[in-house]
Amino acid sequence: MHLCSIDLAVEQALARLPAHIHMGLPLGLGKPNAFVNALYARIRELPDRRLTIYTALSLGRPALGDGLQRRFLEPFVERVYADYEELTYVTDLLHDRLPANVRVEQFFMQPGSLLHSHAAQQDYVSSNYSHAARDINAKGLNLVAQLVAADPQRPNHLSLACNPDITLDLLPMIEKRRAAGETILLLGQVHSELPYMPGDSELALDDFDLLIDQPEQRRLFSTPNLPVSTQDHCIGLHASTLVRDGGTLQIGIGAMGDAVAAALLARQADNAGYRALLDELDVDPWQALIEREGGLDTFAQGLYGCSEMFVNGLLALAEAGVVRRPADEQGVVVHGGFFLGPRAFYQRLREMPFEQRAQFAMTRISFINELYGQEELKRRQRRDARFVNTVFGMTLLGAGVADQLEDGRVLSGVGGQYNFVAQGHALEGGRSVLLLRSWREAAGLVTSNLFWRYGHCTIPRHLRDIVITEYGIADLRGQTDSECIARLLAICDSRFQGELMEKAKAAGKLAEDFELDERYTDNTPERLEAIRARHARLFPEYPLGSDFTVEERDLLRALNWLKSKFKLSEVLELGKAALDAPAPEAYAAQLARMGLGQPQGLKEELYQRLLLAGLEATR
Repeated sequence: MHLCSIDLAVEQALARLPAHIHMGLPLGLGKPNAFVNALYARIRELPDRRLTIYTALSLGRPALGDGLQRRFLEPFVERVYADYEELTYVTDLLHDRLPANVRVEQFFMQPGSLLHSHAAQQDYVSSNYSHAARDINAKGLNLVAQLVAADPQRPNHLSLACNPDITLDLLPMIEKRRAAGETILLLGQVHSELPYMPGDSELALDDFDLLIDQPEQRRLFSTPNLPVSTQDHCIGLHASTLVRDGGTLQIGIGAMGDAVAAALLARQADNAGYRALLDELDVDPWQALIEREGGLDTFAQGLYGCSEMFVNGLLALAEAGVVRRPADEQGVVVHGGFFLGPRAFYQRLREMPFEQRAQFAMTRISFINELYGQEELKRRQRRDARFVNTVFGMTLLGAGVADQLEDGRVLSGVGGQYNFVAQGHALEGGRSVLLLRSWREAAGLVTSNLFWRYGHCTIPRHLRDIVITEYGIADLRGQTDSECIARLLAICDSRFQGELMEKAKAAGKLAEDFELDERYTDNTPERLEAIRARHARLFPEYPLGSDFTVEERDLLRALNWLKSKFKLSEVLELGKAALDAPAPEAYAAQLARMGLGQPQGLKEELYQRLLLAGLEATR
């Protein structure tokens, strides 16, 4: 191991590696941004050298935008991200200005952030997460750089902490190539805020060729919890009924994942209220499925978490005693490949006693996302597995859409979703559960997320299993096409059922005399909002905590409402919406937070009135 400064590490890489540097960076949080930026800056000035970066989920602050959005985000971003160092290549990707001698290949992108980047779209690599190490190694990887964690209790070791996922799979491949005479460097930099995760993710100090001699002190990237809507809560509640006590759980990041965690917490802590709410949601049509695959009782045995992403929701479930079933004799209750979350999530892990932290075993992605390799052990551990993932669209024939738009642009990536869907079918007692908001609204236009056809799919229809919307559960496994269509129509928003039904009939996939049962014809947001009003305590807006102030939560609600109703860029056309807005005194604190307490000029007066309209509509 060679201790060195960032500048010296760059010099070492340039001196010891060939003209074309193939650098692998961890997915998400574990990138050593300062080193990456320094190497990128040097290569950019050396036209005879080349750099290809292989990575995924290159994180950056949210775009501030203009107008009301900017007024809201600017102070929040400054507070939450503070001195976080942005990745220069991400900024250049966004503006399509990467130098000619640099490429960035990603197998997963920060959702929606690079839709308009030609370079990012052209250099996207469609790979299962479990195959990423294989594919990167085959490209000639010769430099691996990542953040690591240190702990006085383990003086001769470093932890890959948030990202052992791909690195642990790469190491045997790297050693094989080194034995054949290739030079491949492993570089680490300690981050002072990164929790030290013991176990598989630990490496000896001597495993690193280069170690930056100064720990990174700047803030880790975090993902603040977003509000959980009525729509998402109802999806989470339905999903929670299919989780079997003593079973296995995988969930993802985002509002729908938080909603599943919130519903499981309610099932454990307020079982009577939880059951009363489900009665009102009317889960009777799926009662047999719930009794066979899940349950409504509290968790006597607890769950084991096996999730590529160790998320805040899994930690909250463990803290509440829901996730507590040991997978092995070491007492591991969660196996994870990488983690990312809000600042409080990192803090809770850092402050946790070392022995307790060992219950959350960060390990290689091949262990989590595939069954082959230690298959007997995995099948024993992953009993009654529920792999819960999200999609943004679903065809009536059962194909799921999660990563790519119809025009070919990549929204995010397949990641490990296909891995888990396949496991759901391969494991005895396992089920794949896809969560879907049945409708969306943008700029006043409401559209269905259930389609007759779509030009792309992430999950092919021959792997269809369970689909859940806010209106209920569709068990599609082993069903005929006509039954699949009927079951999805039953959980579709009623505004779109008729048109979709006619398309299915016109295609000859649904009988001409088919009619939807009357109980499914009141699938409306209004019915769900009325139920929420009667069970408000089980619909927390931020069930896992929030980085937003009280005023910011009010403002976020108002801005989301305005965004759903109007195009905020067309300010002058929105005047009518502001005519009936309340007096400014009613929302003085919120207006002050937006710098609109004393509007200057016509535009700010209009901003104030629009904001007041949104605040009043969402109070």
